[in-house]
Amino acid sequence: MSDEPRPHRTAAVIPAAGRGVRLGPGAPKALRALGGTPMLIHAVRAMARSRAVSLVVVVAPSDGAAEVRHLLDEHPLPERTEVLVVPGGDTRQESVRAGLAALPPDVTSVLIHDAARPLVPVDTVDAVVEAVRDGAPAVVPALPLADTVKEVEPAAAPGEPEPVVATPERARLRAVQTPQGFDLATLVKAHETIAVNGEGATDDAAMVERLGTTVMVVPGHEEAFKVTRPLDLVLAEAVLARRRATDAY
Repeated sequence: MSDEPRPHRTAAVIPAAGRGVRLGPGAPKALRALGGTPMLIHAVRAMARSRAVSLVVVVAPSDGAAEVRHLLDEHPLPERTEVLVVPGGDTRQESVRAGLAALPPDVTSVLIHDAARPLVPVDTVDAVVEAVRDGAPAVVPALPLADTVKEVEPAAAPGEPEPVVATPERARLRAVQTPQGFDLATLVKAHETIAVNGEGATDDAAMVERLGTTVMVVPGHEEAFKVTRPLDLVLAEAVLARRRATDAY
């Protein structure tokens, strides 16, 4: 066997099987329109804009894979980017695992990206990819916190006062975004090793941390925010309108 390193190939997995109940009733969150286009399409395009990403795997609701495939076929993507659609599971962890299982054997690194972060700039995507290719087994983009954070003892019922038990040092805290990047073998090992009950893992980097592996942070971007609530959608529309007005999108 040759001792030469394998050539790098990076894929992105977008778990989009959730319902997004905090945005209210209607279509799944990933299929909500942003500027007239489903958020999922914006998220796929955000990954495809990186020349380092040659494959995007979209993990669709188990009963909606055909609909998602049809949506993707209706919206143009760079010809260099292959897009697969696979059905997801009941939890985000199961859906990510389904996406990883669909990757071809020549993929060496993978990005896990939230469909609800449709406006992440390509420079952020490239920074994560570059850090993984430079040898980091796990990389997350993140921003310093603007607000002071309090650790509390959770109340027995919603709305009740909660006692503060600690105030973490803000300078040491970061708000994590996506895409999170991984050496593929490292992330697969985490999913095979770490069992998470209930809703499953909502942060793949945290699973890698539990292996004892160091996760590195690169600068995130303020426009890579997560569209979770109606007000987030209003902000996303404003960002998209500004980009289109300046020919930046």
